[in-house]
Amino acid sequence: MKAGVVGASGYAGVELLRLAAGHSGLDVVVATAGSNAGQSVASFTPSLAAGYPSLHYGETSPEALDGLDVVFLALPHGESQDLVPELDRRVGAVVDLAADFRLTDPSLYPRWYGEEHRAPAYLPRFAYGLPELFRESLVGARLVAAPGCYPTAAALALAPLVRAGLVATEGIIVDAASGISGAGRAATPSLHFGAVDGNFTAYGLLDHRHTPEMEQAIGAEILFTPHLAPMTRGILATCYARPAGGPTPPTTASALEVVRDFYREEPFVVVTDDPPATKSTAGSNTAHVSVRVDPRTGWIVALAALDNLVKGAAGQAIQCANLVLGLPETAGLPVNGLYP
Repeated sequence: MKAGVVGASGYAGVELLRLAAGHSGLDVVVATAGSNAGQSVASFTPSLAAGYPSLHYGETSPEALDGLDVVFLALPHGESQDLVPELDRRVGAVVDLAADFRLTDPSLYPRWYGEEHRAPAYLPRFAYGLPELFRESLVGARLVAAPGCYPTAAALALAPLVRAGLVATEGIIVDAASGISGAGRAATPSLHFGAVDGNFTAYGLLDHRHTPEMEQAIGAEILFTPHLAPMTRGILATCYARPAGGPTPPTTASALEVVRDFYREEPFVVVTDDPPATKSTAGSNTAHVSVRVDPRTGWIVALAALDNLVKGAAGQAIQCANLVLGLPETAGLPVNGLYP
């Protein structure tokens, strides 16, 4: 299958190229990056030199992508809204890594993203690309909106409990920390080594734009607080929910069994008795999840760790593309993390 990567010089785009280079069913023939057009991929990102010794970044245009089987869009928010209508009849499938088509309700975009959606007619046509929760809508889809890294972690931790009716769907707290690669490749003062090293800070208090996406994917009311951690890769989401009530209160053992049953056939989710750790998932498309029930306070704590650039971005996008294109879902995707 001939593939194109738009926004191929950013962190997510680089990760797409890295994973695609090891995918026997995908051949990246076009990589675009407006600010780096004309430069070779190998010189801009030397870690990709062996996989792409002669590929050069091109300008982004619908004509450059014409006829490809799949196009991955790794662009800043807002840019996909203008490009997707131009690609609709030119390419076989589009997998968008941005938030442009994740929300089903167009009225949420002005509230959370500060502007009206410019292609609202396309929102119902996009499948939400979290296979473990929405696989049926992905098979055969032509347009896919890959989830954000924070919503992926929160949804994988909480969805089994919500769907089983174990937790109340109001007042859920998601407290999550991400490595600095989640902010992208462009340097800003807050991301310099001197600002990040030895520091741990919260941001986006009460109004982070991933909140409505989490609520949509999980089916619950969420209070979300993200944090920036002094590490390059990884997300750890710690989620707090109240029991839904019932004749038999849940225990840690019963809640773990619900989560294990939910993910029993999933190749990219590990349910662990131990607290999940970001290091265990680095470089892989696998999320590690766990759950605890505190009999003293009554709170249920659900946790998930993943690599924000793989399962939280590029790896998940390729997992979705595999489903869309009729390829094995696990093709080209590492299940084991890097250690140390």
